[in-house]
Amino acid sequence: MQLKKYDGNPILKANEKNFWENLCVLNPAVIYDDDTKEFKMLYRAAGDDAQHKIYLGLAVSKDGYYFDRCFDDPVLKPIDGDSDGGSIEDPRLVKMGEWYYLTYASRPYAPGRYWTKEPRPWFNPPKDTVSFLRNNATLTHLAISKDLVNFKKLGRITDSRYEDRDVIIFPEKINGKFYKLSRPMSRLGEKYPHVRPAVWISKSDDLMEWEQPELMFWGTEDWEDLKVGASCPPIRTEKGWFLIYHGVSKSDKAYRVGAMLLDLNDPAKIIARTKTPIMVPEYEYEIKGYYTSCVFPTGNVVVDGKLYVYYGAADKYICVATCDFNELINYLYNECC
Repeated sequence: MQLKKYDGNPILKANEKNFWENLCVLNPAVIYDDDTKEFKMLYRAAGDDAQHKIYLGLAVSKDGYYFDRCFDDPVLKPIDGDSDGGSIEDPRLVKMGEWYYLTYASRPYAPGRYWTKEPRPWFNPPKDTVSFLRNNATLTHLAISKDLVNFKKLGRITDSRYEDRDVIIFPEKINGKFYKLSRPMSRLGEKYPHVRPAVWISKSDDLMEWEQPELMFWGTEDWEDLKVGASCPPIRTEKGWFLIYHGVSKSDKAYRVGAMLLDLNDPAKIIARTKTPIMVPEYEYEIKGYYTSCVFPTGNVVVDGKLYVYYGAADKYICVATCDFNELINYLYNECC
């Protein structure tokens, strides 16, 4: 089974008018507001500058396809003196009660044009400092908001000893605990149960301090044998938690997309998992960009029985793909167990 890509893709492109988003937009978090009947999108953006600082903008849509930007300024931006002063990347968003909870990857220094080998004269950490600072590694932070315009940053929620991103919070407590998925890049090798970057799961009482993570899943097929990561916030269904994830292959380094069902009471338990991808890079806008051959979902919503999956394409554009949600759940449950 394959997701159906929208004929009008890309649905959001760089905006030449604004310095902070005139190069690329990608990897959006999207949530549906039942009160206003709007799709709300927080999108990653960067301008055409050497440092390549990364920001979050806000856009809204009535139909899930045509999005209007809300402001000429970002709603969340890196501030040089802060621990996330280099970038605010790859948002994932859930709502619990009246609050939105946003996880985002960040770096202490701006990453520069990572697809080139240009020098980074602004990157000058002390040589004897902690490793994540020396390496400009990724940590994941948590922020909260009631309106997706005004945010309170709460700080990092991942261990600084491990470069950790693709952090996704479940949208409700399970047996009295919060759960998150993450993909620590350095929690691998001979000391660990897997040699490739894999997805780990952990619990918390308060969303800030997390118990020791446990290995949850890793790449098992050719299209995901280099690394895997959780993509979009899980969606609760009668048959289990629906989860979209991405996989990268050793052979071509392309990003592809799979799906799974997780047990409602024990989300570390996988009920069903696709063996073949449900979305692959195939069009020019997914193949030619700042990362070759990449479809990278970061937001999914279900409205009137239709699943909307929002993804970054080639690290340059934002796109959407859809399907009948029940049809996909039944496919997973009946054919992929």
